[in-house]
Amino acid sequence: MPPTRIERTTGVPPVPPVFRAVVRPVAAFFHLEAASGILLLAAAAVALAWANFAGASYRALLDAPIEVAIGPLRAAFPLHALVNDGLMTLFFFVVGMEIKRELAVGELREPRRAALPLVGALGGMIVPAAIYLAWNRGTEGQHGWGIPMATDIAFAIGVLALLRSRVPHALLVFVTALAIFDDIGGILVIALFYGSGISAGWIAVAAALAAGLGILSLWHVRSGLAWACGGAALWYAFHRAGIHPTIAGVALGLAVPARPRVPQTEVIDALAAHAGALAARRADEAIDAEEVLGIEKALEARQPVVARLIGALHPWVAFGIVPLFALVNSGVEIGGMPPERLAGRVAVGTAVALLAGKATGIFAFTAAAARAGLAPIPGGAGLARLLGASTVSGIGFTVALFIAALAFPGNPELLDEAKLGILAGSTAAGVLGAIVLRATPPARE
Repeated sequence: MPPTRIERTTGVPPVPPVFRAVVRPVAAFFHLEAASGILLLAAAAVALAWANFAGASYRALLDAPIEVAIGPLRAAFPLHALVNDGLMTLFFFVVGMEIKRELAVGELREPRRAALPLVGALGGMIVPAAIYLAWNRGTEGQHGWGIPMATDIAFAIGVLALLRSRVPHALLVFVTALAIFDDIGGILVIALFYGSGISAGWIAVAAALAAGLGILSLWHVRSGLAWACGGAALWYAFHRAGIHPTIAGVALGLAVPARPRVPQTEVIDALAAHAGALAARRADEAIDAEEVLGIEKALEARQPVVARLIGALHPWVAFGIVPLFALVNSGVEIGGMPPERLAGRVAVGTAVALLAGKATGIFAFTAAAARAGLAPIPGGAGLARLLGASTVSGIGFTVALFIAALAFPGNPELLDEAKLGILAGSTAAGVLGAIVLRATPPARE
């Protein structure tokens, strides 16, 4: 068989069909919008089963010492602390960059388009927090009021993606924007209410470092090492200042430039001119592979820094860090919990706030804003679809678990209650929201 065009220009043989048959389903899975949510659910299920059938080994995993060494500097942490305080900083870094991109060049850049999901997000934060406080006011569990405020975007979008025929694209965008505003609210709650012993001196140091990151942004610095060093310094400053250090990831993400240094129109014009020159060559003159590679590198160099870093880090965060976080935080030994704890105020308050509070708050605030003429319901979706999407937004897994760990650091019984409520409320919200959406007719875009 004659060699293919790729073989002639690069010398690389085609991929064997057997290899393609094995790899293609795996690659397709990791490109699914629901894939990260499926992995997250699997990790949570494994943690729950592990904690209940082999609790001693699960606890040993959480306390396993991990040593981190950078040159002469060495530090040892239990796995649980390394994931929650260290690796989750990368999660919040990606969240910060995605917020920056949406505000600068994405769906939230126009105030009118951002207004409706902002109002819905406010309802989805205020009502669940109020329900939780009503359930736990005056008890030792009231400090967990921030737990049911955030929507887990991976799970929520995963459920909506599985029901794509019932969910107009505009409604999917609305839920994504709403979850981003939820993330902003959750980040502010963590920074303002779940810190400890604020130090004014270290706050000043953190502010100076943030100003330095702003200078890097103005200069459009592309070096990942420069951003990593700045982020590490800011993490340490926040830690010493009494603010949870993962917030440094958000601050770092918001500093990364979201717009390219060279206007996109200039890039397109230059690419068109170069492509025209290549097309003008004689038909029998092969285009050198190095020339094509050079075009790719030139385009990458003109890509916004935030897009490049999100592309590099998002798979590691979505398919590595977040499932690992779920694994080390979702284990609840239900068999060892007394009956009064299974139906305790924190557990029930969290579950009800996520299921009823999120659905009621988002639906009521959004419907009222649409009725007042702020903006129409996205995609022409009726109230039934809006109710289904609002209910699905009650899946508050990752950030809810994170806030629970901050709210009850020295009280494992209340923390287990909160975890149980998060798991029950999130599961019920996902299932009930899917049932409501499934009962609606197919969406017309």
